[in-house]
Formats: sequence, structure tokens, C-alpha cells
Amino acid sequence: MTDQKPSVLFVCVHNAGRSQMAAGYLRHLAAGRVEVRSAGSMPADQINPVAVEAMAEEGIDITAEQPKILTTEAVQDSDVVITMGCGDACPFFPGKRYEDWKLDDPAGQGIDAVRPIRDDIKTRIQTLIDSLLTPAAP
Repeated sequence: MTDQKPSVLFVCVHNAGRSQMAAGYLRHLAAGRVEVRSAGSMPADQINPVAVEAMAEEGIDITAEQPKILTTEAVQDSDVVITMGCGDACPFFPGKRYEDWKLDDPAGQGIDAVRPIRDDIKTRIQTLIDSLLTPAAP
């Protein structure tokens, strides 16, 4: 066991909706116990305003975040890489834990369509936190 915080990278195509909501939840719910990154294979110009609105309903402000390009370094520096529909654009490194979360894309959707995506992400984040921060049984 190391004292180093686990690190998670969320990746989707535009880094404007799903990955930003997931990163926002992980930052909020893990309260600094997990290092959080997000990126996109083809980042958008800005975060999806409906994703921002959906997260604000949960008391989580993601307005300061900016879509970022996926880099090899970001993957190498992460313990867990969670992809959300980025397909073959995500580099693969042996020894990393990969998860592919099948989630609808909130792009172009209204708030009523984005809330269930947000809620699905929250449930997955809670499970992820448990897996990262619960000590393994001896």
C-alpha cells in the first residue's frame, strides 16, 4: 500500500458533458481523496451548458472547467481510465485499470434528458469511490 492518492481520468469525445459531470462528482464526493482528470479526444470549445445546469442542481459548480485534449501523459499518470464513448481514440497502457461506461451523450439534449445521465454517473462514481478507497480484505 502506498500513501499516494489514486488518480482517475475520465475520457469522452468532447470533454464537455459526461466526463466533466463525472469529474465534478468525483471531486465533490471524494473530497480530495482522489486525484481527478478529464479529457477528450476532440475537445469542444466549452462545457455543455445543460451539463453545467444539471450539476448546479446537485450543488456542484463545474463552470470553471474547460474541455482539454487527451494526452498520453494524462493516461500514463492515471491509475484508472474511464472511457465514455471515445472508441479507439483512447490510448491503452498495460497495468492500468480501464472501464468503459456506456452513457448517452448529453450533447444537444435538454435538461430533462440530461438529469438521468447525471444520476447514472453519480451512482457509478459512488461505486468507483468505494472501490478506490475501501481497503482490501486481508
